[in-house]
Amino acid sequence: MRLAALLLLTAWGLQAHAGAQKYEPLAASVQAALHAAIADRAAPEPRFASIEEKIDWLTEMSRRLEKRMPDRQARLEFLKTVRYEAQRAGLDPQLVLGLIEVESGFRKYAVSMAGARGYMQVMPFWVDLIGEKSHNLFHLRTNLRYGCTILRHYLDIENGDLFRALGRYNGSLGRPEYPNMVRAAWEKRWAWGPRIIQARQ
Repeated sequence: MRLAALLLLTAWGLQAHAGAQKYEPLAASVQAALHAAIADRAAPEPRFASIEEKIDWLTEMSRRLEKRMPDRQARLEFLKTVRYEAQRAGLDPQLVLGLIEVESGFRKYAVSMAGARGYMQVMPFWVDLIGEKSHNLFHLRTNLRYGCTILRHYLDIENGDLFRALGRYNGSLGRPEYPNMVRAAWEKRWAWGPRIIQARQ
C-alpha cells in the first residue's frame, strides 16, 4: 500500500501543470519550413557580442538557475542550448527561460495531463507533423528546438503579438493567465541587460 502511494506521488511530481498546443492543420509550405527548421543540426554555439558578455551571461544565468539545476555542467549545457535555439528561432533567450519556468519548472522529464513533454512541454503530435519518428522530446536539444520553432511559428501567424502567440503555445488563446505568468517570469526573474548588470555592481 505504501509503495503504491509512493509511486503515485512520484508520478504526480513528474506531471507538468501547463496547457498544451492544439493540433491545427498546416499548409504544406509551412509544414516544410518547420520540418527544415527542426532538421538543421548545426552545432549549438550561441552568439555573444564579446567574450565578456558570454562570461557575464553564463555566470549570471547559472547563478539564477543553480537551485533548480544543481549540476554545474548540466546547467551550463542547458543554458547554452537555450540561448542557441532561442537565437536560431529569433527569440529572446530570457523569454524562453521564463516560458520554461512556467511550463515545466525546468524539469527535463515533466509530462502534463495532456501529454506535453519536457522542458518546453511539446505535444507529441508535432513529431508526426514536422519531425521524424526517432525524435525524443525528452532530449534536451530536441525539446528546445521544437519548443522554440513552435513559438516562432505562433508569433509569425499572430503577426508578432506575443500575448496571442503564448496563448496558442499553451492552448489557452484568449485567456490572460498564462501569457501574464510567462511575462512576469521573464521580466522579474530572467531579465538581462546592461542596466541590470550595472545595478548589481
